[in-house]
Amino acid sequence: MRYLFANLQELKDETKILEFVINENIQSIAEKILDENPLIIGIGVYIWNVEDVHDLVEVIKKVSPGTKVVLGGPEAGYLPHRVDLSGADYIIRGEGDMLFYTLCRSILEGNPPAERILQAPMVETDGISLPYRYYSDHDIENRYIYVEASRGCPFLCEFCLSAIDEKVRSFDLQKLLGEFETLWQRGARNFKFIDRTFNLNIKTANSLMDFFLSKEPPYFVHFEVVPDHFPKTLRERIAKFPPGALQLEVGIQTLDPAVAANINRPLKMEKIKENLHFLETETDAHMHVDLIVGLPGETLEGFARNLNELYRLTHCEIQIGILKKLSGTTLDRHDRECGMVYSDKPPYDVLETASVSFKDIQKMKRFSRFWDIIYNSGNFSGTMGLIDMDDDIFAGFFHLSEWIYTRTASTWKISIERMAKLLFDYLVSQRSYDKEEVAAVIGSDLAKVKGRAVAAFLKKPGSDTLSGVSNTPAAFNKRQKRHE
Repeated sequence: MRYLFANLQELKDETKILEFVINENIQSIAEKILDENPLIIGIGVYIWNVEDVHDLVEVIKKVSPGTKVVLGGPEAGYLPHRVDLSGADYIIRGEGDMLFYTLCRSILEGNPPAERILQAPMVETDGISLPYRYYSDHDIENRYIYVEASRGCPFLCEFCLSAIDEKVRSFDLQKLLGEFETLWQRGARNFKFIDRTFNLNIKTANSLMDFFLSKEPPYFVHFEVVPDHFPKTLRERIAKFPPGALQLEVGIQTLDPAVAANINRPLKMEKIKENLHFLETETDAHMHVDLIVGLPGETLEGFARNLNELYRLTHCEIQIGILKKLSGTTLDRHDRECGMVYSDKPPYDVLETASVSFKDIQKMKRFSRFWDIIYNSGNFSGTMGLIDMDDDIFAGFFHLSEWIYTRTASTWKISIERMAKLLFDYLVSQRSYDKEEVAAVIGSDLAKVKGRAVAAFLKKPGSDTLSGVSNTPAAFNKRQKRHE
Protein backbone atom coordinates (compact mmCIF):
# COMPACT_ATOMS: atom_id res chain seq x y z
CA MET A 1 0.00 0.00 0.00
CA ARG A 2 2.85 2.35 0.77
CA TYR A 3 4.33 1.82 -2.69
CA LEU A 4 0.96 2.73 -4.20
CA PHE A 5 0.74 5.78 -1.95
CA ALA A 6 4.31 6.90 -2.70
CA ASN A 7 3.60 6.90 -6.43
CA LEU A 8 0.26 8.75 -6.40
CA GLN A 9 2.07 12.05 -7.09
CA GLU A 10 -0.29 15.01 -6.62
CA LEU A 11 -3.10 12.70 -5.44
CA LYS A 12 -1.26 11.82 -2.20
CA ASP A 13 -2.81 14.75 -0.37
CA GLU A 14 -6.26 13.37 -1.16
CA THR A 15 -5.41 9.78 -0.21
CA LYS A 16 -5.48 7.87 3.06
CA ILE A 17 -4.23 4.38 4.00
CA LEU A 18 -6.60 2.35 6.17
CA GLU A 19 -5.67 -1.05 7.58
CA PHE A 20 -7.82 -3.71 9.24
CA VAL A 21 -7.34 -7.15 10.72
CA ILE A 22 -8.68 -10.55 9.81
CA ASN A 23 -11.95 -11.42 11.57
CA GLU A 24 -12.93 -7.76 12.01
CA ASN A 25 -16.61 -7.33 11.23
CA ILE A 26 -17.02 -6.71 7.49
CA GLN A 27 -19.81 -4.18 7.87
CA SER A 28 -17.77 -2.27 10.44
CA ILE A 29 -14.84 -2.18 7.99
CA ALA A 30 -17.14 -0.88 5.26
CA GLU A 31 -18.49 1.76 7.63
CA LYS A 32 -15.01 3.04 8.55
CA ILE A 33 -13.96 3.19 4.90
CA LEU A 34 -17.11 4.97 3.76
CA ASP A 35 -16.80 7.47 6.63
CA GLU A 36 -13.94 8.92 4.56
CA ASN A 37 -16.36 9.62 1.67
CA PRO A 38 -14.00 8.06 -0.87
CA LEU A 39 -14.42 8.37 -4.62
CA ILE A 40 -12.05 5.42 -5.19
CA ILE A 41 -11.15 2.52 -2.92
CA GLY A 42 -8.11 0.33 -3.68
CA ILE A 43 -7.81 -3.04 -1.91
CA GLY A 44 -4.93 -5.52 -1.93
CA VAL A 45 -6.20 -9.10 -2.26
CA TYR A 46 -4.38 -12.17 -0.94
CA ILE A 47 -5.16 -15.78 -0.05
CA TRP A 48 -5.89 -14.89 3.56
CA ASN A 49 -8.31 -12.02 2.86
CA VAL A 50 -9.92 -12.81 -0.50
CA GLU A 51 -13.19 -14.12 0.93
CA ASP A 52 -13.43 -11.11 3.24
CA VAL A 53 -12.71 -8.82 0.29
CA HIS A 54 -15.57 -10.40 -1.67
CA ASP A 55 -17.95 -9.69 1.22
CA LEU A 56 -16.55 -6.18 1.74
CA VAL A 57 -16.93 -5.19 -1.90
CA GLU A 58 -20.48 -6.52 -1.90
CA VAL A 59 -21.42 -4.31 1.07
CA ILE A 60 -19.66 -1.22 -0.30
CA LYS A 61 -21.30 -1.47 -3.72
CA LYS A 62 -24.75 -1.99 -2.20
CA VAL A 63 -24.66 1.09 0.04
CA SER A 64 -22.38 3.30 -2.09
CA PRO A 65 -22.73 2.13 -5.70
CA GLY A 66 -21.05 5.24 -7.09
CA THR A 67 -17.77 4.55 -5.28
CA LYS A 68 -15.23 2.93 -7.58
CA VAL A 69 -13.51 -0.18 -6.20
CA VAL A 70 -10.10 -1.21 -7.59
CA LEU A 71 -8.55 -4.56 -6.66
CA GLY A 72 -4.93 -5.62 -6.99
CA GLY A 73 -2.55 -8.14 -5.48
CA PRO A 74 -1.95 -11.81 -6.34
CA GLU A 75 -5.46 -13.10 -5.72
CA ALA A 76 -6.96 -10.46 -7.97
CA GLY A 77 -4.16 -10.31 -10.50
CA TYR A 78 -4.02 -13.95 -11.57
CA LEU A 79 -6.73 -15.97 -13.23
CA PRO A 80 -8.84 -17.92 -12.65
CA HIS A 81 -10.54 -16.11 -9.78
CA ARG A 82 -11.75 -18.93 -7.56
CA VAL A 83 -13.51 -16.45 -5.30
CA ASP A 84 -15.96 -14.17 -7.10
CA LEU A 85 -14.45 -10.67 -7.48
CA SER A 86 -16.87 -9.49 -10.14
CA GLY A 87 -18.26 -6.79 -7.85
CA ALA A 88 -15.13 -4.65 -8.29
CA ASP A 89 -15.09 -1.94 -10.93
CA TYR A 90 -11.46 -2.52 -11.92
CA ILE A 91 -8.77 -5.12 -11.39
CA ILE A 92 -5.07 -4.43 -11.85
CA ARG A 93 -2.90 -7.37 -12.84
CA GLY A 94 0.81 -7.23 -12.09
CA GLU A 95 2.81 -4.51 -10.34
CA GLY A 96 0.42 -1.62 -9.80
CA ASP A 97 2.90 0.97 -8.47
CA MET A 98 2.41 3.26 -11.47
CA LEU A 99 -0.80 1.99 -13.08
CA PHE A 100 -2.90 2.61 -9.98
CA TYR A 101 -2.06 6.32 -10.21
CA THR A 102 -2.87 6.41 -13.91
CA LEU A 103 -6.20 4.67 -13.31
CA CYS A 104 -7.17 7.00 -10.46
CA ARG A 105 -6.34 10.05 -12.58
CA SER A 106 -8.44 8.80 -15.48
CA ILE A 107 -11.41 8.08 -13.20
CA LEU A 108 -11.21 11.48 -11.50
CA GLU A 109 -10.91 13.27 -14.86
CA GLY A 110 -14.01 11.52 -16.16
CA ASN A 111 -12.17 9.37 -18.70
CA PRO A 112 -12.18 5.90 -17.13
CA PRO A 113 -10.85 3.01 -19.21
CA ALA A 114 -13.39 0.85 -21.00
CA GLU A 115 -11.72 -2.40 -20.02
CA ARG A 116 -12.26 -3.72 -16.49
CA ILE A 117 -9.08 -5.79 -16.11
CA LEU A 118 -5.89 -3.80 -16.68
CA GLN A 119 -2.45 -5.34 -17.19
CA ALA A 120 0.36 -3.39 -15.53
CA PRO A 121 3.72 -3.40 -17.28
CA MET A 122 6.72 -4.72 -15.37
CA VAL A 123 8.04 -1.86 -13.24
CA GLU A 124 11.63 -0.71 -13.62
CA THR A 125 12.96 -0.09 -10.14
CA ASP A 126 14.65 3.21 -11.00
CA GLY A 127 11.33 4.67 -12.17
CA ILE A 128 9.26 4.44 -8.99
CA SER A 129 9.26 6.33 -5.70
CA LEU A 130 10.27 4.33 -2.64
CA PRO A 131 7.73 3.90 0.17
CA TYR A 132 9.82 3.96 3.32
CA ARG A 133 9.14 7.52 4.47
CA TYR A 134 5.46 6.55 4.68
CA TYR A 135 5.98 4.11 7.52
CA SER A 136 4.48 5.89 10.53
CA ASP A 137 6.05 6.17 13.96
CA HIS A 138 3.51 3.57 15.10
CA ASP A 139 4.66 1.21 12.33
CA ILE A 140 8.30 1.64 13.32
CA GLU A 141 7.60 1.03 16.99
CA ASN A 142 5.29 -1.96 16.62
CA ARG A 143 5.94 -3.75 13.31
CA TYR A 144 8.50 -5.43 11.19
CA ILE A 145 9.47 -2.95 8.50
CA TYR A 146 9.09 -4.71 5.15
CA VAL A 147 11.79 -3.73 2.66
CA GLU A 148 13.13 -5.01 -0.64
CA ALA A 149 16.43 -4.69 -2.49
CA SER A 150 15.23 -6.48 -5.63
CA ARG A 151 12.17 -7.82 -7.40
CA GLY A 152 11.76 -11.00 -9.39
CA CYS A 153 13.26 -14.47 -9.18
CA PRO A 154 15.47 -16.37 -11.64
CA PHE A 155 14.10 -19.76 -10.67
CA LEU A 156 11.09 -21.55 -12.13
CA CYS A 157 9.62 -23.45 -9.15
CA GLU A 158 6.15 -24.37 -10.34
CA PHE A 159 4.31 -23.84 -7.06
CA CYS A 160 5.51 -20.23 -6.70
CA LEU A 161 4.14 -17.04 -8.25
CA SER A 162 7.61 -15.48 -8.16
CA ALA A 163 8.61 -17.90 -10.94
CA ILE A 164 6.35 -16.00 -13.33
CA ASP A 165 8.58 -12.93 -13.14
CA GLU A 166 11.94 -14.27 -14.25
CA LYS A 167 13.61 -10.87 -14.63
CA VAL A 168 15.41 -9.84 -11.45
CA ARG A 169 15.51 -6.07 -11.01
CA SER A 170 17.59 -4.40 -8.31
CA PHE A 171 16.96 -1.08 -6.62
CA ASP A 172 19.70 1.55 -6.53
CA LEU A 173 21.81 0.40 -3.60
CA GLN A 174 23.03 3.78 -2.38
CA LYS A 175 19.54 5.25 -2.51
CA LEU A 176 18.23 2.24 -0.64
CA LEU A 177 20.89 2.48 2.07
CA GLY A 178 20.00 6.14 2.52
CA GLU A 179 16.36 5.19 3.09
CA PHE A 180 17.37 2.51 5.59
CA GLU A 181 19.56 4.98 7.45
CA THR A 182 16.61 7.35 7.76
CA LEU A 183 14.46 4.51 9.10
CA TRP A 184 17.21 3.59 11.54
CA GLN A 185 17.49 7.16 12.82
CA ARG A 186 13.73 7.15 13.34
CA GLY A 187 14.09 4.09 15.56
CA ALA A 188 13.40 1.17 13.20
CA ARG A 189 15.14 -1.98 14.43
CA ASN A 190 13.16 -4.82 12.82
CA PHE A 191 13.69 -5.25 9.07
CA LYS A 192 12.19 -8.02 6.97
CA PHE A 193 13.50 -8.26 3.40
CA ILE A 194 10.94 -9.69 1.00
CA ASP A 195 13.45 -10.36 -1.80
CA ARG A 196 12.76 -13.85 -3.18
CA THR A 197 16.48 -14.64 -3.37
CA PHE A 198 18.50 -12.32 -1.17
CA ASN A 199 21.85 -14.04 -1.78
CA LEU A 200 21.58 -14.05 -5.57
CA ASN A 201 23.67 -10.87 -5.95
CA ILE A 202 26.49 -11.34 -3.45
CA LYS A 203 27.86 -7.81 -3.81
CA THR A 204 24.49 -6.32 -2.87
CA ALA A 205 23.95 -8.88 -0.10
CA ASN A 206 27.35 -8.07 1.41
CA SER A 207 26.69 -4.32 1.32
CA LEU A 208 23.33 -4.71 3.04
CA MET A 209 24.81 -6.95 5.70
CA ASP A 210 27.62 -4.43 6.23
CA PHE A 211 24.98 -1.77 6.85
CA PHE A 212 23.48 -3.71 9.73
CA LEU A 213 26.81 -4.98 11.06
CA SER A 214 27.88 -1.36 11.43
CA LYS A 215 24.97 -0.73 13.80
CA GLU A 216 24.77 -1.24 17.53
CA PRO A 217 22.54 -4.15 18.62
CA PRO A 218 19.81 -4.95 19.41
CA TYR A 219 18.20 -5.22 15.99
CA PHE A 220 16.59 -7.95 13.90
CA VAL A 221 16.98 -8.63 10.16
CA HIS A 222 15.23 -11.34 8.12
CA PHE A 223 16.41 -12.59 4.71
CA GLU A 224 15.08 -15.30 2.40
CA VAL A 225 17.99 -17.22 0.90
CA VAL A 226 18.68 -20.08 -1.47
CA PRO A 227 20.57 -22.82 0.39
CA ASP A 228 23.30 -23.53 -2.17
CA HIS A 229 24.94 -20.10 -2.61
CA PHE A 230 27.06 -19.00 0.36
CA PRO A 231 30.48 -17.88 -0.89
CA LYS A 232 33.26 -17.02 1.56
CA THR A 233 32.56 -13.27 1.73
CA LEU A 234 28.92 -13.88 2.66
CA ARG A 235 29.81 -16.54 5.21
CA GLU A 236 32.22 -14.19 6.93
CA ARG A 237 29.51 -11.58 7.37
CA ILE A 238 26.81 -14.00 8.53
CA ALA A 239 29.19 -15.30 11.20
CA LYS A 240 29.60 -11.77 12.62
CA PHE A 241 25.93 -11.22 13.48
CA PRO A 242 25.28 -11.46 17.22
CA PRO A 243 22.68 -13.84 18.66
CA GLY A 244 19.11 -12.75 17.97
CA ALA A 245 20.02 -10.34 15.17
CA LEU A 246 19.77 -12.41 11.99
CA GLN A 247 17.08 -14.78 10.73
CA LEU A 248 17.43 -16.75 7.51
CA GLU A 249 14.51 -18.41 5.75
CA VAL A 250 16.09 -21.25 3.80
CA GLY A 251 13.91 -22.69 1.05
CA ILE A 252 14.28 -26.49 0.81
CA GLN A 253 10.76 -27.79 -0.05
CA THR A 254 12.03 -31.29 -0.92
CA LEU A 255 15.27 -33.26 -0.75
CA ASP A 256 14.20 -35.70 -3.46
CA PRO A 257 16.07 -34.90 -6.72
CA ALA A 258 13.37 -36.50 -8.90
CA VAL A 259 10.55 -34.56 -7.24
CA ALA A 260 12.57 -31.34 -7.37
CA ALA A 261 13.24 -31.81 -11.09
CA ASN A 262 9.53 -32.50 -11.64
CA ILE A 263 8.62 -29.04 -10.34
CA ASN A 264 11.65 -27.24 -11.85
CA ARG A 265 13.28 -26.57 -8.49
CA PRO A 266 17.10 -26.55 -8.45
CA LEU A 267 18.55 -28.93 -5.88
CA LYS A 268 22.27 -29.13 -5.17
CA MET A 269 22.29 -31.55 -2.26
CA GLU A 270 25.97 -31.45 -1.34
CA LYS A 271 26.02 -27.66 -1.27
CA ILE A 272 22.80 -27.59 0.75
CA LYS A 273 24.23 -29.97 3.36
CA GLU A 274 27.50 -28.06 3.51
CA ASN A 275 25.82 -24.69 3.96
CA LEU A 276 23.30 -25.91 6.53
CA HIS A 277 26.19 -27.35 8.53
CA PHE A 278 27.99 -24.00 8.34
CA LEU A 279 24.93 -22.04 9.46
CA GLU A 280 24.24 -24.54 12.21
CA THR A 281 27.73 -24.78 13.69
CA GLU A 282 29.54 -21.54 12.86
CA THR A 283 26.90 -18.82 13.16
CA ASP A 284 24.30 -17.50 15.57
CA ALA A 285 21.75 -17.04 12.79
CA HIS A 286 18.23 -18.22 13.57
CA MET A 287 17.14 -20.41 10.67
CA HIS A 288 13.97 -21.94 9.47
CA VAL A 289 13.75 -24.31 6.54
CA ASP A 290 10.68 -25.40 4.59
CA LEU A 291 9.31 -28.77 3.52
CA ILE A 292 6.11 -29.22 1.50
CA VAL A 293 3.66 -32.11 1.80
CA GLY A 294 1.88 -33.25 -1.38
CA LEU A 295 4.30 -32.25 -4.13
CA PRO A 296 3.56 -33.96 -7.47
CA GLY A 297 5.05 -37.45 -7.48
CA GLU A 298 6.21 -37.43 -3.85
CA THR A 299 5.01 -40.19 -1.51
CA LEU A 300 4.47 -39.96 2.22
CA GLU A 301 7.45 -42.28 2.65
CA GLY A 302 9.54 -39.88 0.59
CA PHE A 303 8.45 -36.95 2.73
CA ALA A 304 9.36 -38.97 5.83
CA ARG A 305 12.90 -39.47 4.49
CA ASN A 306 13.17 -35.73 3.83
CA LEU A 307 12.11 -34.79 7.34
CA ASN A 308 14.39 -37.37 8.95
CA GLU A 309 17.36 -36.10 6.96
CA LEU A 310 16.68 -32.43 7.72
CA TYR A 311 16.22 -33.25 11.38
CA ARG A 312 19.65 -34.86 11.38
CA LEU A 313 21.21 -31.94 9.49
CA THR A 314 19.92 -29.03 11.56
CA HIS A 315 18.27 -28.11 14.85
CA CYS A 316 16.47 -25.10 13.39
CA GLU A 317 12.76 -24.63 12.76
CA ILE A 318 11.42 -26.95 10.08
CA GLN A 319 8.24 -25.50 8.67
CA ILE A 320 5.96 -28.18 7.23
CA GLY A 321 3.56 -26.76 4.67
CA ILE A 322 0.77 -28.31 2.63
CA LEU A 323 1.02 -27.73 -1.12
CA LYS A 324 -1.27 -25.01 -2.48
CA LYS A 325 -2.16 -24.45 -6.13
CA LEU A 326 -2.14 -20.72 -6.69
CA SER A 327 -3.74 -19.20 -9.76
CA GLY A 328 -1.02 -18.14 -12.16
CA THR A 329 1.32 -21.04 -11.43
CA THR A 330 1.88 -24.00 -13.77
CA LEU A 331 1.17 -26.73 -11.21
CA ASP A 332 -1.98 -27.77 -13.05
CA ARG A 333 0.12 -29.54 -15.70
CA HIS A 334 0.62 -32.32 -13.12
CA ASP A 335 -3.06 -32.71 -12.24
CA ARG A 336 -3.90 -35.69 -14.45
CA GLU A 337 -0.60 -37.57 -14.39
CA CYS A 338 -0.09 -37.22 -10.63
CA GLY A 339 -3.76 -37.35 -9.60
CA MET A 340 -3.66 -33.90 -8.00
CA VAL A 341 -6.91 -32.79 -6.36
CA TYR A 342 -7.12 -29.36 -4.70
CA SER A 343 -9.66 -27.46 -2.68
CA ASP A 344 -11.46 -24.69 -4.55
CA LYS A 345 -11.56 -22.67 -1.33
CA PRO A 346 -8.64 -20.55 -0.10
CA PRO A 347 -5.86 -21.44 0.51
CA TYR A 348 -6.42 -23.96 -2.35
CA ASP A 349 -4.50 -26.70 -0.56
CA VAL A 350 -4.02 -30.18 -1.98
CA LEU A 351 -6.65 -32.71 -0.88
CA GLU A 352 -5.09 -35.84 -2.31
CA THR A 353 -2.64 -37.05 -4.93
CA ALA A 354 -2.06 -40.37 -6.68
CA SER A 355 0.70 -40.96 -4.10
CA VAL A 356 -0.89 -39.58 -0.91
CA SER A 357 -4.50 -40.25 0.07
CA PHE A 358 -6.96 -37.67 1.38
CA LYS A 359 -6.80 -39.39 4.78
CA ASP A 360 -3.02 -39.10 4.90
CA ILE A 361 -3.12 -35.45 3.82
CA GLN A 362 -5.49 -34.80 6.72
CA LYS A 363 -3.14 -36.59 9.08
CA MET A 364 -0.22 -34.51 7.80
CA LYS A 365 -2.13 -31.28 8.39
CA ARG A 366 -2.49 -32.32 12.01
CA PHE A 367 1.14 -33.45 12.08
CA SER A 368 2.20 -29.99 10.84
CA ARG A 369 0.13 -28.18 13.44
CA PHE A 370 1.41 -30.27 16.35
CA TRP A 371 4.97 -30.01 14.99
CA ASP A 372 4.68 -26.22 15.26
CA ILE A 373 3.31 -26.40 18.79
CA ILE A 374 5.83 -28.92 20.11
CA TYR A 375 9.00 -28.59 18.03
CA ASN A 376 9.08 -25.29 16.15
CA SER A 377 7.93 -23.31 19.16
CA GLY A 378 11.06 -24.42 21.03
CA ASN A 379 8.87 -25.03 24.08
CA PHE A 380 9.63 -28.76 24.27
CA SER A 381 13.20 -28.97 23.00
CA GLY A 382 14.21 -31.51 25.64
CA THR A 383 11.08 -33.60 25.23
CA MET A 384 11.72 -34.00 21.51
CA GLY A 385 14.63 -36.29 22.35
CA LEU A 386 12.16 -38.71 23.97
CA ILE A 387 9.85 -38.66 20.93
CA ASP A 388 12.53 -39.68 18.42
CA MET A 389 12.00 -43.34 17.52
CA ASP A 390 15.16 -45.21 16.49
CA ASP A 391 16.51 -42.18 14.61
CA ASP A 392 13.18 -41.89 12.80
CA ILE A 393 11.63 -38.64 14.00
CA PHE A 394 8.87 -38.84 11.41
CA ALA A 395 7.60 -42.19 12.66
CA GLY A 396 7.83 -41.12 16.29
CA PHE A 397 6.09 -37.82 15.79
CA PHE A 398 3.46 -39.24 13.43
CA HIS A 399 2.41 -41.73 16.11
CA LEU A 400 2.38 -38.97 18.73
CA SER A 401 0.32 -36.68 16.49
CA GLU A 402 -2.33 -39.32 15.90
CA TRP A 403 -2.44 -40.18 19.61
CA ILE A 404 -2.91 -36.53 20.64
CA TYR A 405 -5.67 -36.00 18.10
CA THR A 406 -7.65 -38.96 19.40
CA ARG A 407 -7.74 -37.20 22.76
CA THR A 408 -8.28 -33.61 21.69
CA ALA A 409 -10.24 -33.88 18.41
CA SER A 410 -8.64 -30.51 17.70
CA THR A 411 -5.32 -28.94 16.80
CA TRP A 412 -6.20 -25.49 18.14
CA LYS A 413 -6.63 -23.82 21.52
CA ILE A 414 -4.35 -26.28 23.30
CA SER A 415 -2.56 -24.50 26.13
CA ILE A 416 1.09 -25.22 26.82
CA GLU A 417 0.15 -26.76 30.16
CA ARG A 418 -2.36 -29.10 28.53
CA MET A 419 0.18 -30.08 25.86
CA ALA A 420 2.72 -30.84 28.58
CA LYS A 421 0.19 -33.15 30.25
CA LEU A 422 -0.59 -34.86 26.92
CA LEU A 423 3.12 -35.41 26.24
CA PHE A 424 3.61 -36.84 29.72
CA ASP A 425 0.70 -39.26 29.32
CA TYR A 426 1.88 -40.33 25.86
CA LEU A 427 5.49 -40.96 26.80
CA VAL A 428 4.53 -42.94 29.89
CA SER A 429 1.61 -44.94 28.45
CA GLN A 430 2.76 -45.43 24.85
CA ARG A 431 6.54 -45.38 25.10
CA SER A 432 6.93 -46.88 28.59
CA TYR A 433 9.26 -44.18 29.88
CA ASP A 434 9.79 -43.80 33.61
CA LYS A 435 7.37 -41.26 35.06
CA GLU A 436 10.02 -39.42 37.02
CA GLU A 437 12.33 -39.17 34.01
CA VAL A 438 9.55 -37.78 31.81
CA ALA A 439 8.37 -35.37 34.50
CA ALA A 440 11.91 -34.06 34.92
CA VAL A 441 12.42 -33.46 31.19
CA ILE A 442 9.04 -31.80 30.63
CA GLY A 443 9.42 -29.80 33.83
CA SER A 444 12.77 -28.50 32.64
CA ASP A 445 11.22 -27.48 29.32
CA LEU A 446 8.40 -25.61 31.05
CA ALA A 447 10.85 -23.83 33.33
CA LYS A 448 12.74 -22.53 30.28
CA VAL A 449 9.50 -21.40 28.66
CA LYS A 450 8.46 -19.49 31.77
CA GLY A 451 11.91 -17.93 31.96
CA ARG A 452 11.59 -16.69 28.40
CA ALA A 453 8.10 -15.40 29.10
CA VAL A 454 9.25 -13.44 32.13
CA ALA A 455 12.21 -12.02 30.20
CA ALA A 456 9.96 -10.93 27.36
CA PHE A 457 7.43 -9.48 29.78
CA LEU A 458 10.09 -7.40 31.54
CA LYS A 459 11.43 -6.20 28.20
CA LYS A 460 8.06 -5.34 26.68
CA PRO A 461 5.10 -4.98 29.07
CA GLY A 462 2.01 -6.67 27.77
CA SER A 463 3.77 -9.66 26.24
CA ASP A 464 3.08 -11.89 29.21
CA THR A 465 1.47 -14.95 27.63
CA LEU A 466 3.54 -18.05 27.10
CA SER A 467 2.21 -18.69 23.61
CA GLY A 468 2.74 -15.07 22.63
CA VAL A 469 6.46 -14.91 23.25
CA SER A 470 7.86 -18.33 22.44
CA ASN A 471 8.26 -17.66 18.73
CA THR A 472 9.60 -14.10 18.88
CA PRO A 473 13.18 -13.64 17.65
CA ALA A 474 14.05 -11.74 20.84
CA ALA A 475 12.93 -14.61 23.02
CA PHE A 476 15.45 -17.06 21.67
CA ASN A 477 17.48 -16.97 18.51
CA LYS A 478 18.42 -20.55 17.92
CA ARG A 479 16.86 -23.93 18.66
CA GLN A 480 18.43 -25.60 21.64
CA LYS A 481 20.43 -28.69 20.77
CA ARG A 482 18.49 -31.91 21.19
CA HIS A 483 21.07 -33.30 23.60
CA GLU A 484 20.29 -30.41 25.96
